[in-house]
Amino acid sequence: MTRKTIRQHFATAMSLCLITLSLTACSLQKMPDGNGSDQNTEQETETTEAPDTAEPVPTPETLIYYDVEGNRYEMVIDDRVTKHPYDWTYLTHTPGGKKLPEDYDDGTYTIRHGVDVSHHNGAIDWEKVKKAGYKFAFLRLGYRGYGGEGKLCVDNEFQSSFKKARAAGIDLGVYFFSQAVNEAEAREEADLVLRELNNSKLELPVVFDPEYIREDTARTDGVSKEQFTKNTLAFCKKIEKAGYQPAIYSNLYCEDHMFDLSQLEAYPIWYADYRPEPQTPYRLTYWQYSESGDVPGVSGKCDLDVEFILKKK
Repeated sequence: MTRKTIRQHFATAMSLCLITLSLTACSLQKMPDGNGSDQNTEQETETTEAPDTAEPVPTPETLIYYDVEGNRYEMVIDDRVTKHPYDWTYLTHTPGGKKLPEDYDDGTYTIRHGVDVSHHNGAIDWEKVKKAGYKFAFLRLGYRGYGGEGKLCVDNEFQSSFKKARAAGIDLGVYFFSQAVNEAEAREEADLVLRELNNSKLELPVVFDPEYIREDTARTDGVSKEQFTKNTLAFCKKIEKAGYQPAIYSNLYCEDHMFDLSQLEAYPIWYADYRPEPQTPYRLTYWQYSESGDVPGVSGKCDLDVEFILKKK
């Protein structure tokens, strides 16, 4: 190899070293150490973002529903509350314009028909009611006036209806129309119910019924959802302690605005909804599906109900 060739190879090698040193210097950054002085810290020339491992925030599911007057509401469905197990494709309706529930059988649940009445229905021929196929009834035992005084009253027809319906072989439950504004008043209402029942046997629950008064102002108009829930618990616990099954009368407006259902999971729901299918996503045992039924033995219009029952294996 000639001296000229050696010098050429040496120059090429030096150039490669300078390129390598330059690239190495580019991969070093000046970073302050823990004492505030600068130190060289090697960094990767290419960086990638850390993967996003955070769980997606679920969007609350909402439900559009309508009250008995056709007013539209939007409700956030409470995931803490048990949902009903029914499939409404198995619900059959009576022919005609009203589309009232006729039968239901999904292989697990079926229904039976009943009525609920008060003194507004007058004297009832319970034998005719039974022969027409109605198996159970909720009787209004009493009520509290929704005026300022909030007077407690026993329904004028309760004792008569109770005896005659029992003699006709109708399974019975009772309800109390509440206007309690606090827990003490709710317990007072439960005391009246227990006195009037006087240890009588019931096949169906004792129902707490704190309805919203649609057509007038009421003493409960300013009661909060939290307080309604406390009142309901106070009534139900007293009824339960006496050996009866408590239950709650409700509709979707009440479930949205009046009850924290997550605190009331222990009690059956008697749900009112006059549409062809219940709008509620939540559990229910009884469904009041009409307030204008025609029932043999009952003068005038009557409330109609079904009970969802487990089929016998």
